[in-house]
Amino acid sequence: MSWSTLPPGETDADTIALGVFEGEPAPAAAPPQAAELLASGEAKPARKALALAHADGKRWLLVGLGKRDKLDSETVRVAAAVVCDRAKELSAKRLCWQVPTADAAFAGALVEGTLLADYSFETFKSSKDEQGKAPKRLEALIVSGEGDLAGAVEQARVVTEAVNEGRDLQNRPANDLTPTALGEHAKRLAGEVEHLSVEVEGRKGILSRSMGAFAAVAQGTDEEPALITMRYRPPNASGPALGIVGKAVTFDSGGISLKPGAKMAEMKFDMSGGAAAISAIAAIARIGLPIEIVGVIGATENLPSGRSVKPGDIVTAANGKTIEVNNTDAEGRLVLADCLCHAVSLGAEQVVDLATLTGAVIIALGSTYAGLICNDDDLAARVTAAGERTGEIVWRLPLHEEYDELVKGKYGDLDNAPEGRKAGTITGATFLSNFVGETPWAHLDIAGSAWDLGRAYVGKGASGYGVRLLVDLARAYCV
Repeated sequence: MSWSTLPPGETDADTIALGVFEGEPAPAAAPPQAAELLASGEAKPARKALALAHADGKRWLLVGLGKRDKLDSETVRVAAAVVCDRAKELSAKRLCWQVPTADAAFAGALVEGTLLADYSFETFKSSKDEQGKAPKRLEALIVSGEGDLAGAVEQARVVTEAVNEGRDLQNRPANDLTPTALGEHAKRLAGEVEHLSVEVEGRKGILSRSMGAFAAVAQGTDEEPALITMRYRPPNASGPALGIVGKAVTFDSGGISLKPGAKMAEMKFDMSGGAAAISAIAAIARIGLPIEIVGVIGATENLPSGRSVKPGDIVTAANGKTIEVNNTDAEGRLVLADCLCHAVSLGAEQVVDLATLTGAVIIALGSTYAGLICNDDDLAARVTAAGERTGEIVWRLPLHEEYDELVKGKYGDLDNAPEGRKAGTITGATFLSNFVGETPWAHLDIAGSAWDLGRAYVGKGASGYGVRLLVDLARAYCV
């Protein structure tokens, strides 16, 4: 990965990518053979349209970007992904992209789209025979242009590699990525990154902190749960301490309220919020943003056994609230309840949590948007703006005092699974709002976005959704 001010044809890349705009001639860097494709109409400026030329011993890929005045970072990410896929089909090893306009955001988007599309998860493949096959990964990406965008390119590399680390965590099966393994991963990061510390506590620690809701979910499994606390405290930190909280149920069977068997294998992805939180915090620390981060990740399995929490049981969260557990498959909010309390107790002044919390958000928003529920308009605006910049877009759903009535318990303070199927995503967030007090708080329900997102740069499997949004949010506080 590198930035170059050389014309793309003078780099050591074997394949060059140039964006073309509607109503404009070919870029000046294009050789005559490539320019002729555009002039003849074989190459088109429509978004994602591709054409290939050969000149000067290199391949030249022309990709449509639409109208210049409509260009945005998401268009650039998608174009980069389309080019990456085609370059690998052509057995390219070294790809050079010319930035379509001298803009740090577009340079970063080229890196993001390429590295996200170049991702593959092969850890558990037994066959390593690659002879005669197109390469699965590029060897190098060069971003070329005028000026000095090296810093933007490097930061984009660090953040995107963190996204892909998070995708690795998501894609690992539950018998490999246990709560203990997730905690060990976080501790390794602390050993690598300056000013980052990690503490991991197991079942005894969770109980000693009176986290009765978290402990109730964890009591059904033999695997040790993990309360992962991450602190990033650079000496030049300013602004509010930002809390990042993640749900990390490494496998969710539903517990006694057992899920249907169809697609239950996908429930290894129920730790996606925790994976995003860990990876985002590591990226924030690696690029040295001057902001204090308080990270809390609750990791456990949710399994049925003779010890499992039962429908109708009443448990007590860390803040003293009692909860009727009327559906053991609404376990994420139990884990998050205690983790949110913990983040606030550690001094988080603004909190964002991420969780694959409800199937209802998929019915409402599909995979295009994550659901945002927030108790503070300024924080909601910040999260929404970060989503727009990164392409990890969110749609704000309301909080209203009438929803409080839906989550009131009959025998305890709260009901974790109100009957009636009303406003499922909102009632899940309303439940969580009881554990942050007056602290500005945003909840991101990423159940529709965490895997099988379907965008050009992240198709099937883990998406790493939320990492880039969180880093961008933290960066915005540092301006």
